[in-house]
Amino acid sequence: MKPYFLVYKKLPANAMAIFPFIILKEKRLQSDFVLVNHEKIHFRQQLELLIIPFYVLYLLNYLINLMKYKNHDQAYFHIVFEKEAYACDQNLEYLKQRRFFSWAKYL
Repeated sequence: MKPYFLVYKKLPANAMAIFPFIILKEKRLQSDFVLVNHEKIHFRQQLELLIIPFYVLYLLNYLINLMKYKNHDQAYFHIVFEKEAYACDQNLEYLKQRRFFSWAKYL
């Protein structure tokens, strides 16, 4: 699936996937293949959870992590969806072999 790119300079991160868009802080990031792959992994997660439930689970996982770690960065990096995306984003072939609900192994 080819993503639609949007640029929003005030984005708090370099990129964010909100299906069907990848929102970038700067246009030049569109050529960062690892970053784009990371966001495409989130696309796949969103699709397999029928989009809205993904956001609910993502937020719930973040809030539980925030209570546990009492630190935004730690809470973010322990979100199961981020764990999968960071673990696999450098493998540009990952989405060709990825199984459904692969994020669940990071629970």
